[in-house]
Amino acid sequence: MTRLSVEMLAADAPEPITSAGHAQLGIAVLAGIAVIVLLITKFKLHAFLSLTIGSLALGAIAGAPLDKVLLSFSAGLGSTVAGVGVLIALGAILGKMLADSGGADQIVDTILAKAGGRSMPWAMVLIASVIGLPLFFEVGIVLLIPVVLMVAKRGNYSLMRIGIPALAGLSVMHGLVPPHPGPLVAIDAVGADLGVTLALGVLVAIPTVIIAGPVFSKYAARWVDVPAPEKMVPQRASEELDKRPGFGATLFTVLLPVILMLAKALVDIVVDDPENPVQRVFDVIGAPMIALLASVLVGIFTLLRPAGFSKERISPLVEKSLMPIAGILLIVGAGGGFKQTLIDTGVGQMVLDISEDWAIPALLLAWLIAVVIRLATGSATVATVSAAGLVAPLAADMSTTHAALLVLAIGAGSLFFSHVNDAGFWMVKEYFGLSVGQNIKTWSVMETIISVVAGGLVLLLSLVI
Repeated sequence: MTRLSVEMLAADAPEPITSAGHAQLGIAVLAGIAVIVLLITKFKLHAFLSLTIGSLALGAIAGAPLDKVLLSFSAGLGSTVAGVGVLIALGAILGKMLADSGGADQIVDTILAKAGGRSMPWAMVLIASVIGLPLFFEVGIVLLIPVVLMVAKRGNYSLMRIGIPALAGLSVMHGLVPPHPGPLVAIDAVGADLGVTLALGVLVAIPTVIIAGPVFSKYAARWVDVPAPEKMVPQRASEELDKRPGFGATLFTVLLPVILMLAKALVDIVVDDPENPVQRVFDVIGAPMIALLASVLVGIFTLLRPAGFSKERISPLVEKSLMPIAGILLIVGAGGGFKQTLIDTGVGQMVLDISEDWAIPALLLAWLIAVVIRLATGSATVATVSAAGLVAPLAADMSTTHAALLVLAIGAGSLFFSHVNDAGFWMVKEYFGLSVGQNIKTWSVMETIISVVAGGLVLLLSLVI
């Protein structure tokens, strides 16, 4: 970024709510993040409360009037929830429909029936990537664990040879591919185009998941050669159903939002005329809310009805799908509030100045910031929303593709080295019956590979597009 572009951005930026210099702002940022980390890790406070208190601490130490800090935080929370809240809700509904109808099991069983031997790790990556598109990471793990254990036992595979590819597929989707909450929040924060981010995210995700999944699983299986634990396999949803939806219909329903959003991005590039009727139609049907809403409505007929769900059962299913995401929405919203507080206190401009003085590529800076927050808090979502707030001003001078790559750099950094302060670390350890050391050698290393490979690919893409 040139000195001229930095000065232009400074001229366009709103007046900060504090007159603090760079040194004081730097201390305020470090203190605000330290408060968040301390509250999450030491005092086990919920991330929503931690982000709220951290935002107030940031503003106070930066010398901003607390009434203006409250206004900044509230505005950021409101705009973030308005931007991505409905999308997260629709994604949760689609995921619940996929799980409860047996559609997820149908995809799994169909792909497994076609795979065997050496192709099984690749089949697990494919299953996890498809299932992981509309599902939150934790839900995806719960859905896939029975499959991983079953395949490992029946095929006499090392648990790592089957489990690592499945976990890699879920994790890559979670960090890099919308409509997951993390990428959506980053897209909203930096003003990136969702369709372009989705297309580039898939482009980065494919080689990343291959390296971190089937390739790394060979080494993970040697380092930690354990069988599937002898414990009761959780019951699958379809075992309670008389019938379940077809494979083709289920796959179409899952991929429909992706198809519509990518179609919009393609038409925008090819037509490139906002007044063109065709582009206007695709701008509507490819909008994230419409694409996900269409998938949910289609799912009623392709997933729920074939599984025997009556009209009376649909409303309770939707209600149950929305309850677990309350915490996620609050964390995402508070992250948006923290982001706005960072911007309004002038931290965004400070980051612009530092990136110019240090000559650090914006994408690398975004990745490093997300890595540090991920290591400190253990939460990929907190790392994403916080890093997005810090580097959002950098996107103002970027092309559409580079703004999308900024989002992916943040997402890649947010996955770096999951360890003992990450809930996902303990989920994997307990489900697979691993020791802490074994989990670090496999799961933690896999997450680091995803982060480094994806970050490297993002930097490489930035040089060629």
